[in-house]
Amino acid sequence: MNHKEKINMLFDQMADELFDFIRQSEDAFPEKWVPAAFIKQQLGLLKNAYPQGNKTNNRTGWLFATLARHLQDQNRVSFRKVGSRSFYQTN
Repeated sequence: MNHKEKINMLFDQMADELFDFIRQSEDAFPEKWVPAAFIKQQLGLLKNAYPQGNKTNNRTGWLFATLARHLQDQNRVSFRKVGSRSFYQTN
């Protein structure tokens, strides 16, 4: 397996873990819509995206957003926005 294939495999595994977490969390929320903020906080998915020493150095949800979009592209989760809050639910 080459490096690209291995990275894609690991990315798919991370997305699977995110999917499982959303599915297991749904019963705790109204209409099974799990808040994105809850997911990011519980799974530690706020990560630094900028090089050390860069002028901007804040933690963002870029990794979560990328994994969630991957799941959407596979039609495994649905997205809903209410005001400024985002929610996810498994399909």
